[in-house]
Amino acid sequence: MKIDKLHFGSWYSNCYVVTSGQGFGKRHAAVVDPAMPCDAILSHLQDLGANVDAIILTHGHFDHIYYLDELKEKTGACVYIHKDDAEMLADGEKNAYSFFFGGEFQTKPADVLVSCGDEIKIGDQSLRVISVPGHSKGSICLLGEGFIITGDTLFSDGFGRYDLHGGDPKALSNSLSKLKSYDKSLMIYPGHGESTTLGCALENIYF
Repeated sequence: MKIDKLHFGSWYSNCYVVTSGQGFGKRHAAVVDPAMPCDAILSHLQDLGANVDAIILTHGHFDHIYYLDELKEKTGACVYIHKDDAEMLADGEKNAYSFFFGGEFQTKPADVLVSCGDEIKIGDQSLRVISVPGHSKGSICLLGEGFIITGDTLFSDGFGRYDLHGGDPKALSNSLSKLKSYDKSLMIYPGHGESTTLGCALENIYF
């Protein structure tokens, strides 16, 4: 699998395009956390010659789902989110938009609700869902060959906040401990900031 990071906007949220397959027009892709304008994502996919199989949300906060509806409309791809964060898509209080800006922000419901251990197919390869509650109730990581997309659970220099809807410091501590059982050489791709190895990121945790 190949991972490209797309970055745009004042929230400093990362959007990832994960592709599998070889040959222009024969590649399959997943868009993880559509946090940047849809046209930019589609342009990148066109450059790759990739068809979108899935739109995957690592959690339900507004800064990771802001362009979800437009991307869904233009690609027809299925939207995946953990079952415990599904309610956040339709509620500006729960997805934290109201907390920061006031008013309401919501998206349409997801197509597929996932749980820990589920596999999301991207062409002939797949991403495995790891449940990591704490930043939100339904936060997930996505495990692929040699990498892990960590959303807002783990950054290169720390971890996500736990004072918004569904946040739980004890659950987050347990989730970070859970990640210690994975190969420390895995590259992490976080929801904000730069990539590093899982081992280096875990060394920067002072809970």
